[in-house]
Amino acid sequence: METINKKILLVEDDPNFGIVLKDYLSMNDFDVTLAKNGMEGFEKFKKDNYDICILDVMMPYKDGFTLAKEIREKNENVPIVFLTAKTMKEDVLKGYKAGADDYLNKPFDSEVLLMKLKAILQRKASNSLADSRKFEFQIGGFHLNSKLRFLKYKDTEAIKLSPKENELLRLLALHENDLMPRELALTKIWRDDNYFTSRSMDVYIAKLRKYLKVDPTVEILNIHGEGFRLVVKNE
Repeated sequence: METINKKILLVEDDPNFGIVLKDYLSMNDFDVTLAKNGMEGFEKFKKDNYDICILDVMMPYKDGFTLAKEIREKNENVPIVFLTAKTMKEDVLKGYKAGADDYLNKPFDSEVLLMKLKAILQRKASNSLADSRKFEFQIGGFHLNSKLRFLKYKDTEAIKLSPKENELLRLLALHENDLMPRELALTKIWRDDNYFTSRSMDVYIAKLRKYLKVDPTVEILNIHGEGFRLVVKNE
């Protein structure tokens, strides 16, 4: 996930820690705005658009949970990561209820934070792609019309896909030659990510492979532990 120009709002009341963290994130190509308390953080949030917010929990004037609630009222989708010195289960749960996407206890490894930010932004990008309105795709020699659920190979008769086959192939086509995260398909199509829905998706992947095998330039690869990749090779 490219981080260049991704805008972060960092709200941290410890000035030394805030500056060090801002510098670290800036060195990793993020555009970082630093606020020293919750009130200042909310004022900065209202004046700009951010890709992600990193909020300290314990702050004067306005704590991170209150700030997160106010941010969520303005923007339901912007990812929020909490930083806290507390490890109490109640505080962690409170953070997630306030709309957190992730949670880090101080002190933490800055590289772990960086990987979490990249993972969150990757999920956000995948979700945005999955919500696109595109419904017609050329997949090698195949034409997919996901509105009508027709999959047609060259001049042969079109196959009518089942609703789940159709949605799964559409997601793969949206991510052509790139990773389609397993969890994305499970939450978008099956509305749940568990062992049984995961096995069900594997069955549908096998069905799609059976349809697509007539075209040697098209293949669905299993990326172990991550998801699938629809590979279309140039003839």
